[in-house]
Amino acid sequence: MTTLLTITALASLMTLYLFGRTVASARRRRPVRASASGLGCVLSAAVLSGFLVLTMSYFGYQRLTGEQLVTRVEFSRVAPYEYRARLMMEGQRDRFFLLTGDEWQIDARLVSWKPPATILGLEPIYRLERLSGRYAEVDQEREQPRTVHALTPKPLLDVWTVARQFPLLMPGVDAYYGTATYVPMADGAIYEVALSRDALIARPANDAARAALSRWD
Repeated sequence: MTTLLTITALASLMTLYLFGRTVASARRRRPVRASASGLGCVLSAAVLSGFLVLTMSYFGYQRLTGEQLVTRVEFSRVAPYEYRARLMMEGQRDRFFLLTGDEWQIDARLVSWKPPATILGLEPIYRLERLSGRYAEVDQEREQPRTVHALTPKPLLDVWTVARQFPLLMPGVDAYYGTATYVPMADGAIYEVALSRDALIARPANDAARAALSRWD
């Protein structure tokens, strides 16, 4: 992280320096120097923009070190094919969502690093993306309303989005989805959701969840 902040600061200083040289050369009517400094300023600003997106996103995501528990989800049945999901994350207030169907899934955005980005010494990062429900029966899935809830607001600057849409602007940034396989909802069931470097894993945490999984086909 120190390396990332250092490079961002240096890029900021270089951009300001070149901008100042461009303005000074233009005032002294030295078009060649002004053009050269202006081009350097544009290139430096482009590099700075990339590192600003990377730095802001890095602070907005969670660090991922090996497989780790990211949340617990508890379900309460409120009506046929309707459940209240309680999302429990360490250090945050519990959040509640209404899901329809008989199965649920959670998704996350994952970012890891390849050369040349590995020189920054950054850890993989993640952000929980959405919680959704669905019906096991195909006919119900087609006819009944679906429920999908965003778990984080859409950021103004996001390295994951930039890397997916403009990969040439983010060399060494590997952005992808992690998705837990759909598992059954049941009254009183509690699941623990762990995240590895490439996948989300939902595991039963009490007897109600284990019983739901044993009946699930």
